[in-house]
Amino acid sequence: MASMLEALQPYPEDRLHLRLHRARSVVLTSQELVEIRAAQRTFEGAYMRTALSQFSFALVILKIFTSEFYPIGALFASYGAAIMLVAIYRRYEGNRQFFDSVESDDESYDEPDGTGGSIRGRRRTLVVKKKFRTSGNSVALLVLLSFMSYVLLIVLLWKLGG
Repeated sequence: MASMLEALQPYPEDRLHLRLHRARSVVLTSQELVEIRAAQRTFEGAYMRTALSQFSFALVILKIFTSEFYPIGALFASYGAAIMLVAIYRRYEGNRQFFDSVESDDESYDEPDGTGGSIRGRRRTLVVKKKFRTSGNSVALLVLLSFMSYVLLIVLLWKLGG
């Protein structure tokens, strides 16, 4: 839960790194720019378009139909809001997909000092980890939300007909 709240913190450019540079100051190659833009168009745009279409469909239901259909319109509006939250979570996951995580690794060592003793020391090295993260978490979350929404829609339609 704490990692999801990191997405809401200001200035992510200071925390995210690419090739040991902060995201704010890195100069991207043309291939990196193409890959980031394609992911934004594909994933972030698709989630936002889906959320907007759910909102507009809810508005159509609420405006055209009678008051018996209001729970169905409210269901589609809340489903659109849930998809928008999934889009925000997917954007956070996408940022972690493209940027590196830099960790410091401390290592202690012993060196002989020439008099039969040893000198203790510590080395600190920076370790750059580049991990590819799939969007499996956001897809699983969207599948769960969709399944629950469709089950609730079937229940609402059943009550409407009976």
